[in-house]
Amino acid sequence: MTSQQRVVVIGGGLAGLRLAARLGPAAQVRVIGEESHAPYNRVLLAEVLAGRYAPAVTALPDPGPVLRRGVRAVRVDRAERRVHCDDGSVETYDALVLATGSNPVLPPLRGLFTPGGRELPDGVHAFRTMDDCLALAAAVRPDLRAVVIGGGLLGVSAARALAARGAQVVLAQQAERLMERQLDADASALLHAHLASLGVEIHTHCRVRGLTTTDTATAATPAAARPGPAARRVTGVELADGYRLDAGLVVLACGVRPRTGLARAAGLEVREGVVVDDLLRTGDPRVHAIGDCAEHAGRVYGLAGPALEQADALAAVLTGADATDVARGAGYTGTRALTRLTLSTAGTAGTAGTGPFDLAAFGEPTPLPGDDVVRLADATRRTYRKVVVRGDRLVGGVLLGELSTVGALARGWEGDEPLDDLFHLLTDDGGH
Repeated sequence: MTSQQRVVVIGGGLAGLRLAARLGPAAQVRVIGEESHAPYNRVLLAEVLAGRYAPAVTALPDPGPVLRRGVRAVRVDRAERRVHCDDGSVETYDALVLATGSNPVLPPLRGLFTPGGRELPDGVHAFRTMDDCLALAAAVRPDLRAVVIGGGLLGVSAARALAARGAQVVLAQQAERLMERQLDADASALLHAHLASLGVEIHTHCRVRGLTTTDTATAATPAAARPGPAARRVTGVELADGYRLDAGLVVLACGVRPRTGLARAAGLEVREGVVVDDLLRTGDPRVHAIGDCAEHAGRVYGLAGPALEQADALAAVLTGADATDVARGAGYTGTRALTRLTLSTAGTAGTAGTGPFDLAAFGEPTPLPGDDVVRLADATRRTYRKVVVRGDRLVGGVLLGELSTVGALARGWEGDEPLDDLFHLLTDDGGH
């Protein structure tokens, strides 16, 4: 690739901007970003909602004129190598990178939409973008009853943040425990207890069936002045067992789904995400995909770490790696992803503040037959550490309450190296 070649990146998030920064002057790069906000780190949105960070703290380095903000790509013409945008502009490319991210999952709840409409009722919010975060922050107030639907990583983060703002929070989780994909039963129970200590009311094995709403326009309002289909406000959440939870605010934290519409319409292969090889190429060698929208070796990560690694790997590919280099180990071969979350209410309004509660999970925390499991628990310090060993290899683990050893454990797991002294790794000294 030369400095005369044009690389168009669709998506102005972490992955797209990291790629643009890595390419630098090696190519003419144009990033198309749908959001009008300055670039920000989505990982920090829960801290903004909690009131611990100002939105400015989340800012990513400004890429300057490389980024076109507030512009949406609407069509990819692979034959002509052009990207058509919603403002009528057209970007031509030598290489196209899809970094379109993911959309929040909006569950099929009764009352979520009116027939033929796609407007959420007032008081119902997804939690994915800066606009979502700012809208929630503006809506929440002390003693407002808020229901968070979904007890995964996003739902737990949202529930903690709303509790930090003084809301009366109910967390509805369909599965049997919180963060069931990352945590084992013991770790999830500790997380459950921590959230409960913050005043969060938690319901597991709880399936939400629908929402109840009320019209915000009165009969006395002239028809011409009445709002459209969004003229509804949420009043409650209906559960499958017939129980109803009053709610002035509802957060939909039911997971995310890769944004693949552009790729699908352009005739590229899409399974769960946009299918790519070790060069992060789609079936069209001029089109690549990275980040939340990409599916590599049958896996969509949906995490910041893998997105950044993919951006770095693709930058190397676009600046010279070829199939021969891949055969020698270049390109992208996957990411060993670690999930980390800090739950803290210290210093926020409306809460007593119980200090930080850190958790980390990696690999396979649920053992298979024949695996060895080592656990260390301290009820007084509210710490829990568990690792799963297969043969002489560390294959997974969960740590809660104190993470001084997580760096050493993660390095041993990522390097897939034989274990020398597991107990040393699990003790505080092992992390230094």
